Amino acid sequence: MKRTIAHFEIPANDVQKLSGFYQGLFGWKLEKTPGMDYWLIKTGEGEEELGGGMMPRMDPSQGIVDYFDVESVDKASEKLIALGGQVLMGKQAVPQMGWFAVCRDPEGNAFGLWQDDPAAA
Repeated sequence: MKRTIAHFEIPANDVQKLSGFYQGLFGWKLEKTPGMDYWLIKTGEGEEELGGGMMPRMDPSQGIVDYFDVESVDKASEKLIALGGQVLMGKQAVPQMGWFAVCRDPEGNAFGLWQDDPAAA
């Protein structure tokens, strides 16, 4: 089953405190990624699961970002620019998982593009 939202990220001033909040509220499981300041969020099991991440907030105005599934980050980036959007962070690899870019719509809302690709490096 292909989901429209592939991943989400939650910024935190205090990751430990905020992760406890979401664990208590929804029963989510968080696991620190080795060598990174990033925690993977597991929201459920099997088809019910939507993966996410939590990391230290980098800017006071930084909010939650949803990453939408696309067939090609490159093609979707070109299309969103033509439609009046903006690419804030160009295509980046998540090794052995896929590609992402962070964008802004014409109203100023941040969102991400996600392309599955186990060969990403």
